[in-house]
Amino acid sequence: MKTYKILATSLVATSLLFGATSTLETAKANGLVAIPQSEAELSKLIDPNNTITDERVELGKKLFFEPRLSKSGIISCNTCHNLGLGGADGVSAAVGHKWTANPHHLNSPTVYNAVFFKAQFWDGRSPHLEDQAQGPMQAGPEMASPKELVEKRINSIPEYVAEFQKAYDKDVKIDFEKITATIGIFERTLVTPSRFDDFLNGKEDALSVAEIKGLETFMSKGCVSCHNGIALGGTMQPFGITGEYKYANVGDFKGDAKGMVKTATLRNITETAPYFHNGAEWNLAEAVKEMGRIQLGMKISDAEADEIVTFLKALKGRKPEVSYPQLPISTLTTPQPDFN
Repeated sequence: MKTYKILATSLVATSLLFGATSTLETAKANGLVAIPQSEAELSKLIDPNNTITDERVELGKKLFFEPRLSKSGIISCNTCHNLGLGGADGVSAAVGHKWTANPHHLNSPTVYNAVFFKAQFWDGRSPHLEDQAQGPMQAGPEMASPKELVEKRINSIPEYVAEFQKAYDKDVKIDFEKITATIGIFERTLVTPSRFDDFLNGKEDALSVAEIKGLETFMSKGCVSCHNGIALGGTMQPFGITGEYKYANVGDFKGDAKGMVKTATLRNITETAPYFHNGAEWNLAEAVKEMGRIQLGMKISDAEADEIVTFLKALKGRKPEVSYPQLPISTLTTPQPDFN
């Protein structure tokens, strides 16, 4: 009897291992890509131009948390891309200068893993993080800071000038582009490998049986057609292919000139509600079913949606440790906050 039980247990374990191996191969065949375990391989992905240094990352972190980059002096990049809240802000529409909600009712996407996106902003108008950082800073409903104000604020603070010289060289020109590019360098380091990456990297027991089942449903239903690659999203795709989005009347965003919308990453998705470009859906299972209806032309059952959500929970990644920085003090020449 004891021999029989051992044999039965061994057969079950072998069966699960075979199933995991099969699912792993299918996942890779469907274009799902792991965050590399090797630091050298990861560095090639996030730093192709060799711009990342410890000094620039530290300076970029300070600037990411720096509220004086906004006209009012109270809004930082972290306000809408809160690193303690999944890299987003947890509200439907981003709120900015003078407590203004985004006029197009656009939701703040997560900054975590944004380095892997093929395009930035919901309409994909920006090619990379360094360029993207320029937009919200100047936008009236967001940080509302003209380039000249940003430059004056930073250059009026001797500690910042010294840090830029240390991070670059003593003759560095501290202009708007250099300031925002340094923020982008910090953002490139905000990568969150998960148990799913461990699975793709060969650790076949990294996912539970239920999570593997959810991954299989995710692939078989066709979710992987848009949510693929290392970001599980981040590319421009048509929106509302087989049906009209039920919250289409929330805001006036229609995508880019071709009606294409950036596909949201699924990494850390359980931490970044509400969902969609206009933040109109708070229930992840309902968001899955809505995607099935308007993108895939199929009804995803409650049970199937729950299976997929079980898999999505495994995408919660290990966050890099980011301590809140102590920022240098203003001087008498630092432009004062402006609430107009």
